[in-house]
Amino acid sequence: MPRRHATSALACLFAAATLAAGCGDDSGSSTSSGGSATNRPAPPRSAFPKTEGRTLREIVKSADSHAELVVSPAAQTFYEGVNRYPFGVFEPDRTQLDDAEVALYVARAPKVKPGATAGDGERGAAARAQREALEQPAVGPYPAKIESLATQPAYRAQTTTVDPDAATVVYSTDVDFGSDGEWRIAALIKQGDEFAATLLPSASVGEFKRVPRVGRPAPRIHTPTAAETGGDLSQITTRIPPDTQNKIDYADALGREPIVLLFATPQFCQSRVCGPVVDVAEQVKESYGDRAAFVHMEIYNDNDPDKGVRPQVKAFRLPSEPWLFAIDRRGVIQDEVEGAFGVDLLTEVVRELTSE
Repeated sequence: MPRRHATSALACLFAAATLAAGCGDDSGSSTSSGGSATNRPAPPRSAFPKTEGRTLREIVKSADSHAELVVSPAAQTFYEGVNRYPFGVFEPDRTQLDDAEVALYVARAPKVKPGATAGDGERGAAARAQREALEQPAVGPYPAKIESLATQPAYRAQTTTVDPDAATVVYSTDVDFGSDGEWRIAALIKQGDEFAATLLPSASVGEFKRVPRVGRPAPRIHTPTAAETGGDLSQITTRIPPDTQNKIDYADALGREPIVLLFATPQFCQSRVCGPVVDVAEQVKESYGDRAAFVHMEIYNDNDPDKGVRPQVKAFRLPSEPWLFAIDRRGVIQDEVEGAFGVDLLTEVVRELTSE
């Protein structure tokens, strides 16, 4: 299953702190192979209310309170079927929470009938569709697990360590979107024996169909290399110190060897997850760099957000960052991740990529 994980030149999805990953029915926690922070498996589905035919509005109203915490999505590219849905959980002051128990519920907004927007325009129709979605049967719960974004100290960049808002975890769960269209999303947060509820922004399933998908040939692009900089690696990476994922031109490796291609800008990513994921890739490269080409591609021309996104980003039609693509030796996309990911998830992706 592809892992679709989340600038505006590209839309950054949450503006000041953090993220985590997965879905499951067991409980407990384990120490991440990436560092001192811990991963937490998803709570069991039985820990959250069953839908029992209730609408999404009824699920929200059944909670004991409205959540003061903010649940912020970390991806925006979703397709019909099962999708990895990453998100962050924050206090009102934007402090990240790294130990919340959260489950998502979703409901499909009714399709807009032809001509239905004539009276109130597109914005009015969209608002009405979101209201109507609350009256549709809810699907869920989808409990979320937590994945640490920590790495071993040797791989923690200054870009990450000096940023007080740098992400430390990402929450995620696998959500089944039954069709293209607008889906309303609610979160229930377990607080002791009670639940607090909040609504998330809608997911527009099927909106970004031009992003390269799993099973399709990867676009051919050239990526800048260290050899081209005359020793000034700041031209091709905003990480401090510079990462080592710039020794190979992606075009030279495409169709010849497996590639781990990461689009991210540690210095300018508003969601504050790009620094941590580049660190994560640096650590995983240490173990698998002899089996796959690791390529880090920055987002902005001349590393200047005012100059627009680089042509390589446009070639992949990316609406957000970071994005990671695992491309096999035939040049076919084997996996993709939008948003944050930790050492464990990337290791799993790279193991599958290099197991041929």
